[in-house]
Amino acid sequence: MNAERPYSIHALELGPMENFIYLIQDHASGRAAVVDPAWEVPQILALAERLGVRISDILLTHSHHDHINGIEEVLAASDAQLHLLKPEAEFWGQHLDLPTLHHGGDRIRVGETEIEVLHTPGHTPGSACYRVGDDLITGDTLFVYGCGRCDLRGGDPEQMFHTLNDLVHKLPEDTCIHPGHNYSVAEVSTLREQIEGNPFLHFDDLKRFTHYRMHYHDRHRHEPYGPVPKGQEMVEA
Repeated sequence: MNAERPYSIHALELGPMENFIYLIQDHASGRAAVVDPAWEVPQILALAERLGVRISDILLTHSHHDHINGIEEVLAASDAQLHLLKPEAEFWGQHLDLPTLHHGGDRIRVGETEIEVLHTPGHTPGSACYRVGDDLITGDTLFVYGCGRCDLRGGDPEQMFHTLNDLVHKLPEDTCIHPGHNYSVAEVSTLREQIEGNPFLHFDDLKRFTHYRMHYHDRHRHEPYGPVPKGQEMVEA
């Protein structure tokens, strides 16, 4: 634990799709926010109990089933407030009476911990990343040495291209990336390491990025993903 920070981030890998579920613990208040509750919810609740925290908030990075299938069980065990971006609520079309809807740039307070909501479309129209201090919880937007698919309903490779470029140019390179799935040789990474080794961050041309994301990558790369030196993406756009 970093004594200078008001929070800690705890990760659980749960479910058949190697999902990371995060608990953001606010040290001062004993409150916590759970990000993308899914799969074995009793393990999430047990972690909160071990830490001595109360789950007061649920943050969704997006609305795909593997990131939300534990919402009802968490709500049944707590009085947590559900948060997601307004474009994602419109895309999802469910639970519209439950959540607090946000726009990119909004801030959520969990005790003394401030969490910034970033709108990062591409995987879905209302995908969000959550920035807290020098940490970024990225859902299915940015993986360690990968990025989210854009061929599912709501996906858009052009939006993903611009989202990833925005993250690279707007965030400090020592930002710690906490992805939504354990698909890589490492569970976390710095943005600097991703700029150097994540092939999806090596493109400055939309056409080549789209070809790589939509046609090349899934046929030629396999988990666990490792770093790819710039210039070796093997794209024939």
